[in-house]
Amino acid sequence: MADNHLQSLKQKHAALDVEIEKEMARPLPDETKISSLKRQKLKLKEEIEASEE
Repeated sequence: MADNHLQSLKQKHAALDVEIEKEMARPLPDETKISSLKRQKLKLKEEIEASEE
């Protein structure tokens, strides 16, 4: 069960990477959206690290 949760967190983390890259590739990237996505990604990273301990 924990492995499934951890895998899900890692997939969400990777999906946020893709979203950030897409937004940054736009001619006029929305910096607010990028900041929000990065904060979400950081929270997921912290949750992943806590789950791996």
